[in-house]
Amino acid sequence: MVVQVVMVHGIRTSATMWRAQVEYLEARGNAVVAVDLPGHGSRMAEEFTLAGAFATIDDAVQDAASHGPVLLVGHSMGGLLCVEYAGRQDPPPIAGFIAASCTAIPRGLGLSAYRLLARGVDSLPDRGMWLTNRMLDRILPAETRADFGAGGYALDAQDLALRSLSVLDLLAALHRIEVPLWFINGQLDQLRVNEGLFMRVAKHAELIVVPRTTHHVTVMRPRVFNALLNLALTTLEQSDR
Repeated sequence: MVVQVVMVHGIRTSATMWRAQVEYLEARGNAVVAVDLPGHGSRMAEEFTLAGAFATIDDAVQDAASHGPVLLVGHSMGGLLCVEYAGRQDPPPIAGFIAASCTAIPRGLGLSAYRLLARGVDSLPDRGMWLTNRMLDRILPAETRADFGAGGYALDAQDLALRSLSVLDLLAALHRIEVPLWFINGQLDQLRVNEGLFMRVAKHAELIVVPRTTHHVTVMRPRVFNALLNLALTTLEQSDR
């Protein structure tokens, strides 16, 4: 059967960040849906809640699973949410999982420092968008630069979303995941801090580190990420025979 793909974006961004992957997957023949989480993209007017985020992911997965095996793909905050979702006591109907740029436990001093930095940038003129755009212009290729922010930036949802993540029990969730799992990180990603711990806890995980790449691995190296999607999909297709 054809593998279905569900994609979950990171904090502040939206489903548009996956446009290069959606185009690749559709050309490959895979059905794909990229969701907008509450408070993001087309749902910017909504308040972000964990319950709403998990419901969004589950609705997409359940619908996709009615058509075939599901590969779940999450980036950054979306990846952390998907770890918690994939490791539920009652496992969701997924056949495989890609967790990109999310091998960090969002808790304690690290989370506090990240929230403080985000608030500082938000307090700048134009809420720091001039700084964000300058950075993105430097690191992202022309083929994905516009896509990354096409759905708008969820500045109002950012602090609430970050605070919400602290209640996730990621290590327990990782231990319960029984499907093939690929951690994909950029070499220069600041969220690699618990990479080794995640690999020790997850029972069916493979780690892939993309050289000379930051946290924005999906849009900074879209063709490499697409090749890794193909690796995961081919693995699931072979196991389904």
